[in-house]
Amino acid sequence: MTRVDTAEAGQSIGPDSPGTRVNRPDTAPGSREARVRRAVRAATRPGPWKRGPVFTALALLLGLFLLLHGHLTDRGGLGSLVESFLPWFGLLVPLLLAGALWRRSASAVVALLLPVVVWLNLFGGLLGDKSRPDSDLTVASHNVGADNPDPAGTARDLASSGADVLALEEITEQARGTYEKELAKTYPHHAVRGTVGLWSKLPLSDTRPVDIQQDVGPLAKTKPKDSTAAEGRALRSTVATDQGPLAVYVAHLGSVRVVPRTGFWTGSRDRNASALAQAIAAEPNKRAVLLGDLNGTMDDRAFDGLTAQLDSAQEKSGDGFGFSYPAKFPVARIDQILVRGLRPDSSWVLPATGSDHLPVAAGISW
Repeated sequence: MTRVDTAEAGQSIGPDSPGTRVNRPDTAPGSREARVRRAVRAATRPGPWKRGPVFTALALLLGLFLLLHGHLTDRGGLGSLVESFLPWFGLLVPLLLAGALWRRSASAVVALLLPVVVWLNLFGGLLGDKSRPDSDLTVASHNVGADNPDPAGTARDLASSGADVLALEEITEQARGTYEKELAKTYPHHAVRGTVGLWSKLPLSDTRPVDIQQDVGPLAKTKPKDSTAAEGRALRSTVATDQGPLAVYVAHLGSVRVVPRTGFWTGSRDRNASALAQAIAAEPNKRAVLLGDLNGTMDDRAFDGLTAQLDSAQEKSGDGFGFSYPAKFPVARIDQILVRGLRPDSSWVLPATGSDHLPVAAGISW
């Protein structure tokens, strides 16, 4: 075999020759031109303050949304729907933080401070336990559920709760006798008006229905009085305590629904809330308690008339959010205990019964 020197054979070796690699002096890794190119690339590469603009924008939008949620239109019930689940929007913060760290975006991390601060300002007070050990009176409220398969068991559970005053909502005519029988030993005093009732260890007086405008429109006047009374969903009574008379209201406000054509429908609930707020404003007793299923959270603008007069026991003295509905996986507190002229000492959620709501309780003092 003969070895041929390509140079001697007249072949030239250059950058275009197959299988060969030639480093020009001006493009070698350590050359001046290579260093300049690396510097240009480094200078034009997005820095930590320029990375992740999408996550930065989303973080700012979330913060502004939480801050200005009260200005959101309520057309189609949008505002009420958002405010009903407002605390849950905080779950977007860790998701955005993960995205910001993935993109190594300093600007997105800083932008997340806005939603964090706003969320803590709105709900941070609910994260700790604010309860006090002693109270003068224990009150409880429970929507027992029209489809409750075990009203007797529910009544026994509530009787053992330790509540001095107990409010029940959504009492059916078929189950009323069961509740009255099972609760009679623990609560010698009780009153039922329509589908709501009040049971008490202390004497009751001046019990009467409260008009929350449940029936409105041209057909309302055609209903017989006994039919309207049977469908009543609010009452007011006076409880005789050692510290003096206490006005107690029990209410079950209208339901809310998602309607395909109109959105989140809250018409009857909002009307009931407004009428109830007017009734409590006219209450002469400075000390009052409102117990019931209000079908809404206290963040909902529909309850501004009530929250302007009453304090939420859960917000003032509870431990956590106190979600009460649905019982199997609570995501919102729509069962409320609100007070005026009293000090809430504690607030808690009772164990589940046969209802789709959880019972709620609170300790109050003068």
